[in-house]
Amino acid sequence: MNILFVGDIFGKPGRRVLRDNIDSLKQRLEADMVIVNGENAAGGFGITEEMGEEILAKADVITSGNHIWDKKETQPYIGRQRRLLRPHNYPATTPGRGWYVFESATGHAVGVLNLMGRVFMDPVDCPFQCADRVLADKPEHVKTVFVDMHCETTSEKWAMGWHLAGRVSTVVGTHTHVPTADERILKGHTGFISDVGMTGTFDSVIGIKKENVLKRMVHKLPERFEAASGPAELNAVLVQVDDASGACTSIRRVRVSEED
Repeated sequence: MNILFVGDIFGKPGRRVLRDNIDSLKQRLEADMVIVNGENAAGGFGITEEMGEEILAKADVITSGNHIWDKKETQPYIGRQRRLLRPHNYPATTPGRGWYVFESATGHAVGVLNLMGRVFMDPVDCPFQCADRVLADKPEHVKTVFVDMHCETTSEKWAMGWHLAGRVSTVVGTHTHVPTADERILKGHTGFISDVGMTGTFDSVIGIKKENVLKRMVHKLPERFEAASGPAELNAVLVQVDDASGACTSIRRVRVSEED
């Protein structure tokens, strides 16, 4: 089974480059399933119902992270739309869920788990213990498990990769928006990369207008952050998984630029 995971969609440019390229990518890469991190879809901060449905018309599952609640309308929407996930280690009383079993057109079940780290982030429940509980309770027929580990530090992402090595199909890191070159297969079973990168305008500071960030960082003045405009780049990984065992047999980076 081929799973295509698209890194953090950032604002209108990210939505555009996804919309314009995802169909051809799916065909060219023979992707059986598409997962998209969409927490920055609305101008870099959150996701709306309209944007969520637009993405789900092209993808199968949306993961997210710490910006999932930036738009108030997300709270009722995530309760209705099971394919929009929030980090599963949020409190049990938080709307939505972070674990979803997708049934592919080929009849294969894929468990998608969304987690959020704690280093330099909100003090949510332990993502490691949360993952353990999900795996202990997952249905027996679900052999393929895909994990989006949304967090600040490379070390916490790698720690999760090793914690789940041999037990899940893939662990991908999101949130920091800069693609890394450390993709590999852990213990001969679990595909890993510490950050897939973002899908948005790279003539920016991780998606935000350069002048906004420089005013705040250089002059220490308050400045409202806005999504950068201009040509966008899509960053993703294509993961090949053995259907019978759930083992990752290949993980490779995928990049599409509007400037190419």
